[in-house]
Amino acid sequence: MKSSKSKVAIVGSGLVGSSTAFSLITQGVCDEVLMIDINEEKAAGEVRDLRNSIQYLDRNVHVKTATYADCHDVDILVITAGAPPKPGQSRLDTLDMTANIAKSIVEPVMASGFDGIFIVVSNPVDIMAYLVYKLSGLPKNQVIGSGSSVDTARLTNFIADLVDVDPRSVYAYAMGEHGDSLMVPWSTVTIAGKKFLDVIHDNPEIVGDVDLAELVTKTTREGWEIYNRKGTTYYGIASACVGIIKAILFDENKIIPVSTLLEGEYGEKDMFAGVPVILNRQGASDILEIHMTEDEQTKWQASTDVIKEFTNKIRHYYQE
Repeated sequence: MKSSKSKVAIVGSGLVGSSTAFSLITQGVCDEVLMIDINEEKAAGEVRDLRNSIQYLDRNVHVKTATYADCHDVDILVITAGAPPKPGQSRLDTLDMTANIAKSIVEPVMASGFDGIFIVVSNPVDIMAYLVYKLSGLPKNQVIGSGSSVDTARLTNFIADLVDVDPRSVYAYAMGEHGDSLMVPWSTVTIAGKKFLDVIHDNPEIVGDVDLAELVTKTTREGWEIYNRKGTTYYGIASACVGIIKAILFDENKIIPVSTLLEGEYGEKDMFAGVPVILNRQGASDILEIHMTEDEQTKWQASTDVIKEFTNKIRHYYQE
């Protein structure tokens, strides 16, 4: 049985996991944060460091090390552990290694009696979220992948830079695979209620020549641009993850593009992909289906085809 305290467990105390924990405690999102790692000393070191920040923050969020057995009353469990890509690899190249790691996490977590919500961050996230869904046996609303949430943040930053507005005033979704096949339904992108395509048309002196395909490429490559300069990314994805956690714990009914199970929505079934989802205390409460042009539908199909191809490669992990 869950306690009255809100608890978030983070599996993986690397840069993404520890940045997520730091963001949780600086914002006072929950009552307790549990850090779990195969390297127990690493987790213990992160916990000590995090606890030393509490004196100067707004809330006394309790941070401690934990094991999978402690997850029985956790509200949300975040999986950040995975195999990072090596230079020249894509996220998809780490599939088998990360799938083995995910299986080694999900099985003992479920054995603890866990009945909360999984948020999967480990890449390739769409395929890993599907694997966690199948291994856990939980309802679809209780397994969420971070999906294209961070891609959407990157996209809105690029658009905001073009027109010199706050990126939070740009309403746009990156959708499909969190990877190279990501697509953007440009016909739905708006700024202050005005279609971005009309903004481009009406303000050539401000935005200049805008190459939409190049904007998508820049969005998909942004993670690698960061990776090539500092070795990995963590602030953006940690912030996106905490945004998802807040929407759930605070029952916000907030729409965030995350990876969720499709059961006929957008013409797809039995797969996870990044789509706009209403998030609340139930987790992935509902999928928002937006209208796409024929060209956008083609790009969406190409992206989901990539996800399906790699999803088929991990079926043996849960069919044994």
